[in-house]
Amino acid sequence: MTFHYLESADDPRVSDYTTLTDVHLRKLREPREGMYIAESSRVLRRALAAGHQPRSFFLAEKWLEDLSDVFRAYPDVPVFIGTAALLEEITGFHLHRGAMAAMHRPAPLPLEELLAGAQRVAVLEDIVDHTNVGAIFRSAAALGVDAVLVSPRCGDPLYRRSVRVSMGTVFQVPWARLESWPLDLMRLKEQGFTVAAMELTGDAMDLDHLASRQLPKLALVLGTEGAGMSAETLAAVDLAVKIPMRAGVDSLNVAAASAVAFWELRPRS
Repeated sequence: MTFHYLESADDPRVSDYTTLTDVHLRKLREPREGMYIAESSRVLRRALAAGHQPRSFFLAEKWLEDLSDVFRAYPDVPVFIGTAALLEEITGFHLHRGAMAAMHRPAPLPLEELLAGAQRVAVLEDIVDHTNVGAIFRSAAALGVDAVLVSPRCGDPLYRRSVRVSMGTVFQVPWARLESWPLDLMRLKEQGFTVAAMELTGDAMDLDHLASRQLPKLALVLGTEGAGMSAETLAAVDLAVKIPMRAGVDSLNVAAASAVAFWELRPRS
């Protein structure tokens, strides 16, 4: 095992962890460099359990014993250790959860492989809030969604906030980024999926009515916050579905709506 005790925030060996609060930099840098950040020992362990490979570990000394088994399993991966104040100076925030890891991004899965055997798929159109992306993945993992597809402009599921909010469940649910939107919805239909948009249209059916049909393969499209789903996407889907609301409330946050829909539309057989 290789332990490195940090003495300066300018140490070039920990450049993966510098200025993690700079959102625009991270969104561009992490995918380009083929990396992502796993924050907290629990998330880190889930990433490793999913077969993802670490570039390095980054933590306060008090967490060494807690993660000693991890370090033994990856003896060639450097472990960078520093005081809480120094780690905060490097990252730009206080590490409440004690440990982080820079991870290699896994190779993207081909869409056909991802859909093989799937019954329920979530499709995210241009959801840019990483908190919502992470929360949707957590619901997908808990409620039996087999795969998640994200549109070209959707937030990165492996962005630090998405991973943290999902509690690492982004590593459990297979996902892929679509390249041609919304034309790629046709590829779902060719695989036998009924494609439903979660949107308040004039002809949207109630969620429980769609659930009663027990479709063998269903892809649920969730639209961006605020603006809702694009007209092009609505024209490409098979139908629209809505959650009946009471007391004058017209909609739920997209993450909350996804949890309700995933539960109600789960396969019952």
